[in-house]
Amino acid sequence: MALLLALSPAPDEERLLPALALLSHSIRRHPLDPSHLMSLPEADALLVDATTDLVAARTACRLLRTAAVDAPVLLVVTEGGLSAVTADWGFDDVILNDAGPAEADARIRLALTRAADDEPARVQASGITIDEQSYSARLHGRPLDLTYKEFQLLHFLATHPARVFTREQLLSDVWGYDYFGGTRTVDVHVRRLRAKLGDAEQIIGTVRNVGYRFNLHDEDDPDHE
Repeated sequence: MALLLALSPAPDEERLLPALALLSHSIRRHPLDPSHLMSLPEADALLVDATTDLVAARTACRLLRTAAVDAPVLLVVTEGGLSAVTADWGFDDVILNDAGPAEADARIRLALTRAADDEPARVQASGITIDEQSYSARLHGRPLDLTYKEFQLLHFLATHPARVFTREQLLSDVWGYDYFGGTRTVDVHVRRLRAKLGDAEQIIGTVRNVGYRFNLHDEDDPDHE
């Protein structure tokens, strides 16, 4: 049984997808308007109501994707509204509002399974959350405005915590063997990355005469500066 959150302007969540009344999933309603989408209660999956207002549904899906919500997003739409739906809305699957119990249950279960399979794509350490799929990173929930190469550098270090890499290793693993720039490129990107981390810049540690590492937590390490 899954806990479903129905993002809908309708007062009756069962009207959104009548088949849910015949399933064992638990469901609760939450306002669809953007002002209520930044703080959502816990749920295994989100149902976005696109049966009456396609524009509002599209806005909600995009906001949820930007906010990197963990739960899969399922768009509930009428057959007539399907022609207006495009993949760039940012949902995980579509359910017709008149789908039968078996189809609705199958789509919910498949979405939950895919979400579970995608979990390794999210890296969390030292207050940093990295989403490989959206190429986004957050520090204690705050989005980090990183360039593509800064993201790659942070991601590489975070997926090898506490391991020290020389500048040559980072240049090879992050920039690639065919990169002709010097190791100073690594220092420049580390400096920029630390500037964007602000008070948490110590996450990217320097090991004297060796290179850099991702610190799992603050510690009084004589090799760290």
